[in-house]
Amino acid sequence: MVLKTFDNYFSANITLTRLQDAGVKCFLRDEFTVTIDPILSNAIGGIKLEVHEQDVALAEVLLHKFEKEYLEMAICPKCHTHTIDLVPNPEPQNVITSILTWLIGSYAVSIENIYRCSTCGFESKTLPENNSAWN
Repeated sequence: MVLKTFDNYFSANITLTRLQDAGVKCFLRDEFTVTIDPILSNAIGGIKLEVHEQDVALAEVLLHKFEKEYLEMAICPKCHTHTIDLVPNPEPQNVITSILTWLIGSYAVSIENIYRCSTCGFESKTLPENNSAWN
């Protein structure tokens, strides 16, 4: 059963490894296709995390736990909320690249992403390491 989809292999493999370490039988489908040609990600539905039927309940609990841990780790140094998201960088060269890749390949590719607090708008290229101020 497909439990989650990813648009990059880093997140997919980290999640896969954490689930496998917890004893969940799972694998990634379409990982190599998306890794080799990211433009195909939308066409094939991204990298799919497949979980054995008997492990679905445990995997869902663990995924929820992983997401909660991730959000608790990142605290905005400005407003102290846990509302940090990874978004495309709005700098002109990034926007131009996105437009050109969309026109040429019908899929917008962002060169660089940044972390942005959706509450106060604070931006940084990195997550805080230990709840201290960002770069």
